[in-house]
Amino acid sequence: MIFIKGFIIGISIAAPVGPIGILCIQRTITYGKLNGLATGLGAASADAVYGFIAAFGLTFISNFLVAQQTWFRIIGGIFLIYLGIRAYLSTPQNTPENTKNQNHAGAYGTTFLLTLSNPMTILSFAAIFSGFGLVDTSIHYGSAALMVIGVFLGSATWWLFLSGGTNLFRNKLNQRLAWINKLSGVVITLFGVIAIASLLLTT
Repeated sequence: MIFIKGFIIGISIAAPVGPIGILCIQRTITYGKLNGLATGLGAASADAVYGFIAAFGLTFISNFLVAQQTWFRIIGGIFLIYLGIRAYLSTPQNTPENTKNQNHAGAYGTTFLLTLSNPMTILSFAAIFSGFGLVDTSIHYGSAALMVIGVFLGSATWWLFLSGGTNLFRNKLNQRLAWINKLSGVVITLFGVIAIASLLLTT
């Protein structure tokens, strides 16, 4: 039961459309489903890290992350702007040779770091855990571990669904790859600008 709850939490955290989702779609269409899946798995791994912190009650880590959220959001915003510009300027590559040579490790790493740069995710986990009645300081380590595994697999399942579903339309969008890259780049860049602008407006 703990695993199932973690699985549901993983999906609920990953499913809302945001810059990672757009990046996953853009990379899937441009580079292939494996690159899109690697992008999603990076986010799933970061979700598992935050789930680990929440499940094991590591409040000293979560408090530090939230306290330093300004710097994390600035770094994350700049990173988003960089990825957006890179997507906008990227050259469509819809050939087997180019798809085969994509850097899946790089796709994984960028979204892992980008997702970690949003420490407010830990508050989302805390709220969801509370809603599921999982806030219990006496929780067994084995149960907490099952929960974290469930979070990762739930999140990974969503990204598998998104990249796989997007890939079904990839050939139909073959002639629009340049347009998709530019649109995705603009939207991702806007997410980064908004992240930084929101900090300036609150200071």
